[in-house]
Amino acid sequence: MASLLTFVLNGRRRVEAVANNLLLLDFLREKLGLTGTKTGCDGGECGACTVLVDDRPRLSCLTLAASCEGRRVDTVESLARNGQLSAVQRGFHEKLGAQCGYCTPGLIMASEGLLRRNPRPGEAEIREALGSNICRCTGYVKIIEAVQHAVGLKASGEAA
Repeated sequence: MASLLTFVLNGRRRVEAVANNLLLLDFLREKLGLTGTKTGCDGGECGACTVLVDDRPRLSCLTLAASCEGRRVDTVESLARNGQLSAVQRGFHEKLGAQCGYCTPGLIMASEGLLRRNPRPGEAEIREALGSNICRCTGYVKIIEAVQHAVGLKASGEAA
């Protein structure tokens, strides 16, 4: 069975037909071509598929697309504006927060969700917010530094 899904995706209102059992991850990647959201564990354990639903991090591999009716969904593709990286993207780039890069979109979206709720988190809050995201390549030090740098960039007005 399918239904019409009306929602805002990356700032644009959309109306799409979706099967009631279609996962948001598959909808974004396969139907809409938004491949920044990664398929990782397919079981809600790694965070690679993290998107924001109404500014809150959500694992798209565990979320039915139809459950986003009337909501705002943001993917990593929404962050850069006019060719300029967001503060979080700049933080990951400038502080070398990415290794192989596979987990990076999910970590960036979890970080973005945190900064939308709390623009000046401490290290403990950053660690907690990223606790459901697994990076197999690093010890997380550079990732934490990247988010802290993003906080500074936002606070100074250097990045949105």
